[in-house]
Amino acid sequence: MTITAATAAVDATQDLGAAIAELARPGDIVLLSGELGAGKTALVQGFGRGLGITERITSPTFMLAREHSGGRLTMHHLDVYRLEQMQEVFDLGLPEVLDEGGVTLIEWGDAIAPALPADYLELRLRFGSGDDDRVIEVQPVGPGWNARTRALGQALSPWTAPASEAGSG
Repeated sequence: MTITAATAAVDATQDLGAAIAELARPGDIVLLSGELGAGKTALVQGFGRGLGITERITSPTFMLAREHSGGRLTMHHLDVYRLEQMQEVFDLGLPEVLDEGGVTLIEWGDAIAPALPADYLELRLRFGSGDDDRVIEVQPVGPGWNARTRALGQALSPWTAPASEAGSG
């Protein structure tokens, strides 16, 4: 089941990320996909805030991976945009990162989904009609996140239209 949410400002995208973080458990994987500038890093910043991480979170595009600790869970933030081959995922040490018990967020994660365990949360971000408008499609994949579908729906309710209004916009 896909949950579609909408935000109208960067801070709202961050708040949505923080709401999802409340549901994060050790070992979780969150994949983020979307065009350049669609808000992936902003969502990760909010997710980190939701975990209680106070250090500055920036895109790891050139470093490929960053670790942020000090919150409820350690957050591993990866950006695989620059990877050219699937083998590079393993060279990054991704299997070891996933075994460390933190939560792993992967920007451009759809590109490496075949190399991941089939239990993750996929967030697809796209531009809305206004400059700061974003549409975020949230898709649980696998048993861990599917078991939290109802909780995800509740956490995302401030950014989702009620069913009766969904078709009117």
